[in-house]
Amino acid sequence: MSEVLKIKEVSKTLGNRKVVDNISLEVHQNEIVGFLGANGAGKTTTIKMVLGLLSIDSGEIYIHGHGVKHEFEKALENVGGIVESPDMYGYMSGLDNLKLSANARGVNKNRIQEVISLVGLDNRIKDKVGKYSLGMKQRIGLAQSMLHRPSILVLDEPTNGLDPVGIKELRGIIKKLAHEQETSVLVSSHILSEMQLMCDRVCIIDRGKILITRSVAELEELSGHSGYRFIAKPIDVAIKIIKEKLSGKLIASTEKTVDVNISESEINNLTQAMISEGVSVLGVSPIEKSLEEIYMKITGGDNKIG
Repeated sequence: MSEVLKIKEVSKTLGNRKVVDNISLEVHQNEIVGFLGANGAGKTTTIKMVLGLLSIDSGEIYIHGHGVKHEFEKALENVGGIVESPDMYGYMSGLDNLKLSANARGVNKNRIQEVISLVGLDNRIKDKVGKYSLGMKQRIGLAQSMLHRPSILVLDEPTNGLDPVGIKELRGIIKKLAHEQETSVLVSSHILSEMQLMCDRVCIIDRGKILITRSVAELEELSGHSGYRFIAKPIDVAIKIIKEKLSGKLIASTEKTVDVNISESEINNLTQAMISEGVSVLGVSPIEKSLEEIYMKITGGDNKIG
């Protein structure tokens, strides 16, 4: 898989504080990498350096092999990004805003319609941006950032402030851009569950240092699971058997399921014990930890996401 963005041993000091401390990260073609960390962890500072909005103290950032420090224009021509809110004129329509940006970049009219359709704004593109919902403003911002066909999008908290519907819509667009339009994405967010649904890999940063970068599946495997969930009927008999045979290993139960702190090798014996007592075991699955639990484990749990 080819490398689009490479952050190599980058540091940044603001005031008397080292906000980014010798970090390295890569984003490959057609990949969504989530940048996860608490407020002040260094996410936005890193993103601003990638977009050329902040200087790099040491290290280098490469985009398709071009260094941001020494080949600024060549590197940045392949990047699109949104930091904070999209820069739009509220008194103008979405279409006129895009035409203005397209003229500045020498983009043809056909590309304008392509990005409008890509973000699903065909029916509202002639409305004034000032009348757009927050979710629509994020979508028109994405359209604007995609006009020049960048190979990588860098998005700082794009779902911040959106309602669940808006988050889902934006997530779908970002995944489509990466997996169908061949655009790599580096995206920061404080919504851990959203990162789990959206990203191919997640990079956890804490106090300016990158602690770990793994695929979501690898992070879940690294954390381990808390046992197994049995779907059983009648559930009260299943619970009784577990209490008798596995004292202290019952974690939780509902009207249809029971969670048990056991290893994979113990599943068969417990299942057989239930069946012999007339219990129907309808399913067994591992209890996976959420990304939030994984984050707390890796960071030591003393730094809050938000």
